Amino acid sequence: MKLGIPKERVAGEARVAMTPEIAKKLIAGGLEVLLERAAGEAAHYGDAAYEEAGVKLTDTAGALGCNIVAKVRKPSADEVAAMRDGSVLVSHAETCDDADPVIAAMQQRDIKVIAVERIPRISRAQSMDALSSQSNIAGYRAVIEAASHFGRFMPLMMTSAGSAKPARVVILGAGVAGLQAIATARRLGGDVYGYDVRPETREQIASLGAKPIELDIGEAAAGEGGYAKELSEEGKAKQQALLADELAKAHIIITTALIPCRPAPVLITEAVVERMREGSVIVDLAAANGGNCPLTEADQVVTRHGVILVGHTNFPAMMPSDASAFYAKNIVNLLDIMLDKSVDGVSLKDLDADEITQAAQLRPTA
Repeated sequence: MKLGIPKERVAGEARVAMTPEIAKKLIAGGLEVLLERAAGEAAHYGDAAYEEAGVKLTDTAGALGCNIVAKVRKPSADEVAAMRDGSVLVSHAETCDDADPVIAAMQQRDIKVIAVERIPRISRAQSMDALSSQSNIAGYRAVIEAASHFGRFMPLMMTSAGSAKPARVVILGAGVAGLQAIATARRLGGDVYGYDVRPETREQIASLGAKPIELDIGEAAAGEGGYAKELSEEGKAKQQALLADELAKAHIIITTALIPCRPAPVLITEAVVERMREGSVIVDLAAANGGNCPLTEADQVVTRHGVILVGHTNFPAMMPSDASAFYAKNIVNLLDIMLDKSVDGVSLKDLDADEITQAAQLRPTA
């Protein structure tokens, strides 16, 4: 059984789906691992380290022609054309469209697609939850980006030349990314506030040393799988109005509010941005889905009304070494439930026999 690791070709993507350390474990378990040459270079994993771990270096076709292909990002049409009929792809699917042509092309050739972002958030699957591992990194990096763009200290600073008050930091959304952002901003000494529409997150926000922002919007917003559900139009309007005063006082705002397969909810209106202090920073982790602020521009850093808006859409790729290591661990744990290991070798199990791979598997449209 061969596992192929091709080089990621999406612009700006520095991660790789496998590290030498994890590859060594897979090889010891009976898998043959083939890596496209230079696939790990952007993440600071050189070919020599892979070869030392027992990985076979190959070209693009060799990596894509394996029984199982592991990627970080969705393959291109050209990459799909190089894949083997009946093989298995493990990667982000990056689509909510059942008619996505790339996914459809794979399904027509019986290539089974395990979408890592669809792994259910259950206890058994925590070690395979790539969405959470990468969101954790995004939350951390978002604070670092905010601090780098903010022209002042984040913590309380007392010097012979005077003192600086701590920055007021507001984190919108208390999912994995939001909670990591809260923890990181607290470690940097910020005066941190957190808000989420789900009331059960208040205790989590407080446990990290932040102050929960409590708003009465008149409706529940807890959804399935740990996500928030979309509010009614009336609820959205009430939320924006009640949040406005809290946001206008912030020096740094980090927004993480996302609803799967839906446009990002608008939490920071232009009117709020106009009220913020000049030099304040908004880091919008929802930029790829339209942004939690309508002034955000995807993959751009812009200044509007004196406020700096950071719209990077791939924060994990800004920390490629650790992001790749976390992702590779997710992959090896997922492969552990996908593969049957015996004295006769390694074989693929029925992917519908386990609730995790059953839920993550993309199905052909009728």
